[in-house]
Amino acid sequence: MLRCLSGAWCMRVIEGNKSTWYFVLLVLVYVAYLVFGAVVFSLVESPYEDLLREDLGALKRQFLQDNECLSEERLEEFLAKALEASNYGVSVLNNTSENYNWDFTSALFFASTVLSTTGYGHTVPLSDEGKAFCILYSVVGIPFTLLFLTAVVQRIMVFSTRRPVDYVQRRWALSKSLVAGVHAGVLAIITMSCFFLIPAIVFSVLEEDWNFLESFYFCFISLSTIGLGDYVPGEGYNQKFRQLYKVGITVYLLLGLIAMLVVLETFCELQQLKKLRKMFYLKKERTEDRLNIIDHDHLSFSSVSDQAASFREYKTDLITDAFPIAANDGPVVR
Repeated sequence: MLRCLSGAWCMRVIEGNKSTWYFVLLVLVYVAYLVFGAVVFSLVESPYEDLLREDLGALKRQFLQDNECLSEERLEEFLAKALEASNYGVSVLNNTSENYNWDFTSALFFASTVLSTTGYGHTVPLSDEGKAFCILYSVVGIPFTLLFLTAVVQRIMVFSTRRPVDYVQRRWALSKSLVAGVHAGVLAIITMSCFFLIPAIVFSVLEEDWNFLESFYFCFISLSTIGLGDYVPGEGYNQKFRQLYKVGITVYLLLGLIAMLVVLETFCELQQLKKLRKMFYLKKERTEDRLNIIDHDHLSFSSVSDQAASFREYKTDLITDAFPIAANDGPVVR
């Protein structure tokens, strides 16, 4: 008997808090996915890191042997200074000495990465004034960019998603969920082709050191606003039309980000995904004030209904008393 009661109580608790249990499951799955990614990255990248460390150590030892007049301390000091400058986007190599990080087009590219929160990290402010301005610029610019992108995506969605789906649904009398799903898939394929595959081919041609995989990797990392900064276009030696190239990349990143948001918004409007999201959301509860208002309105309506019914009964009694024959025997003939 106790087992039955405890089992029934547990079932009631689970049924009454489904969204909470789904949310706990979501958290556990996310943590597991995070750990899974860490394990895979560690297993894949650790051997390459160890090999690079060995090669770099061997190269350093060979350099010191070939240059006995140079002490290891002086070499370490020079390398530390060179690496620090490289972290700020300044290289000591002769083949990059003509590439400036803060001409207008490079600064425009940097501003676009800041506002879109991509942040490659290959170029950063050097001065305290620049760092302070970057903070203020981002505080105002990032919310402004979100407002701008939201307004643009909302208008594009009308022509790219809502109207086409409604037209196809009315024209061929198909299920809206089916039409919306197919449309989302087609839109994703078009976006993938126009903003990932084709640009990857273009970058693999324009960037001498990039293959197709590295170019596609750059497109995905950039448009998903991850921005690792290990691949940045326009930084090669003797890049042709570098100024125009930087402006073109800035326009590409902005248009690609808008396209990505349109695709994500299109998928978010699918009924299947809406149902999936609702599984993890808290249910909206009516407040006590609203309940009181509803009860008050119900009582008021009931009072008015009762008064109207009483008035109709009173009116019927008056007619019956005034015309007893007509009420009992039918209509009076005059």
